[in-house]
Amino acid sequence: MAHAVTLGDGLNVSQLGFGGMALTPVYGEVDQEDALRTLHHAVDSGVSFIDTADIYGGGSNEELIAQLLKARRDEVQLATKFGLVGTPADGYTDIRGDADYIRQAVDRSLRRLGTDVIDLYYMHRRDLRVPMAETVGAMAELVQQGKVRHLGLSEVTAQELEEASAVHPIAAVQSEWSIWSRDVERNVVPAAAALGVGFVPYSPLGRGFLTGTVDASSLGDNDFRRRIPRFAPDAAGANQAVVDTVQSVADSLGATPAQVALAWLLAQGRRLGLPVVPIPGTRKAHRIDENLGALDLELTPAHLDALGEASDAVVGSRSADPAWVSEGRE
Repeated sequence: MAHAVTLGDGLNVSQLGFGGMALTPVYGEVDQEDALRTLHHAVDSGVSFIDTADIYGGGSNEELIAQLLKARRDEVQLATKFGLVGTPADGYTDIRGDADYIRQAVDRSLRRLGTDVIDLYYMHRRDLRVPMAETVGAMAELVQQGKVRHLGLSEVTAQELEEASAVHPIAAVQSEWSIWSRDVERNVVPAAAALGVGFVPYSPLGRGFLTGTVDASSLGDNDFRRRIPRFAPDAAGANQAVVDTVQSVADSLGATPAQVALAWLLAQGRRLGLPVVPIPGTRKAHRIDENLGALDLELTPAHLDALGEASDAVVGSRSADPAWVSEGRE
């Protein structure tokens, strides 16, 4: 990997990150030793920005990453999150953004991760019962205490980002952003660019759909994508057109669909004037090598036009509950 990227608030990370959620049983069962090998391969390859959350695997994902950190803490920029109560597999029961909860959550995460400081601590979702200033104020106290180095926010609106930035510098916004999820470009991305905040797109490969390897009609019963409207049978057919365009661009470049999807996001960051660090997740070490190939891929204006047109035709919300993500609150 060529060089680091500086997000907001002076946080330096690798050009691509690694989304740890894939290493918990969200899309099916995972072997822990394989998962740890994949994490080590990521860091060996220069992907040092590792993203997890307290609720992935009910805390087991943080514990897995602790195994990596034992020997390699100084090689990793570690991000985790607080705020959701429940698990991705079983569903969430609440969102907490109150100061008491944050103080408990950070200590639980530090203990599971086996570290004394978190490089980037995100509010995972917005608790609408608590003023933004209270949530970010409590997070800022963690920076003063040395438990956290930088603050992030996930799935916030532009207004929420502005309110938060007035309390403490924000290093990154993490929200879903990809060729088939572009709603953040309307308000959130311009606000981040104006405030000097970096953007960390999650699900940059459209939860696997953009790679052409996901058949929406054959998802397992416990696969949480079954709850997302755009994976429903009526929408999946229309959305296949996006996959076909990504595939044709990939074929013309001798690249893979995943590389095209990631290169598109990096190009959007350059066009829109802010640092963009996608965090694709995978269980397989060779996919990390494939994803890194996106860093050297040049999309032509014609490619970008074709992908943009395809993205305009996407059908169905990206979330089972629109208020859950920034799109539903704007």
